[in-house]
Amino acid sequence: MPKRFSSVVGRSFGDGVRDAIQSTGMTQRRIAELLDWEEAKVSDLVKGKGGVTEVEVATLLGLCQTEAGELRRLLALFKETREKGFLQFGDEDGVPDQLRTLISQERLATKIFVWAMNLVPGLLQIPQYSFEVVRAVPTIKPEQVGEVVAAREARRAIFHPSREFTFYVHEQALRLQVGSAQLMAAQLQDLLLMSIRPCVRVRVVPHSIGVHAGLAGSFTKLGFEKFEPVVFVETHNLSLFLEDKGSITVYDEVLKALAAQALDEEQSREVITRLLT
Repeated sequence: MPKRFSSVVGRSFGDGVRDAIQSTGMTQRRIAELLDWEEAKVSDLVKGKGGVTEVEVATLLGLCQTEAGELRRLLALFKETREKGFLQFGDEDGVPDQLRTLISQERLATKIFVWAMNLVPGLLQIPQYSFEVVRAVPTIKPEQVGEVVAAREARRAIFHPSREFTFYVHEQALRLQVGSAQLMAAQLQDLLLMSIRPCVRVRVVPHSIGVHAGLAGSFTKLGFEKFEPVVFVETHNLSLFLEDKGSITVYDEVLKALAAQALDEEQSREVITRLLT
């Protein structure tokens, strides 16, 4: 029976199908002809609208000679039909699927809000800092570290004046030493440079306030021009993309409270500068 997707699932699935088709060198029209489909059916599929059966998906991917691992990933996405969120478990090979999905959603987002309680936010990490963080994760194999770090580093390409980035960072995340003292100094210096970009706001939640609104843990909220907002929450072995209005409202309240508790941008830069001396 044809299925429709939630927005994150649909966009991730559609992007994967588009890549599979492009890898063949054929147009969507030619693919439709070979499958005896209407071209609009293929178009809807790459736009993440669904409307196909699992057999039809498998047939299309078979025609495209999609690599086995990617075929399994896309079929798993196809079977994911939750309307309130998208739960994604970790992958044992290569870049975790949840990171790939997050990257694809970040590229589409026009407004990104991040709350980071324990570490410098991933989007603001320099490669050496990211390397130390990634290799400390027990679920990532040593031979996978380089690939994951490269994928995380590529995320920084999304910084553009046409977008808005707001980072709320707890002071403890800036004080936690990752790697050597020299590495931490380099990371904090880069954070200062990023904070003066017109499209980037970095605001520190100071130790001195004690308990705060973000105690439940770090998260990212993604805002889009053409889609409803999404909240991304990550644990050791899974991630959750929340899309329902109730969840978005809850996280908006947390962001509102953090905005009231955090230092302003200039005060935040002063904190970072003091940590460098």
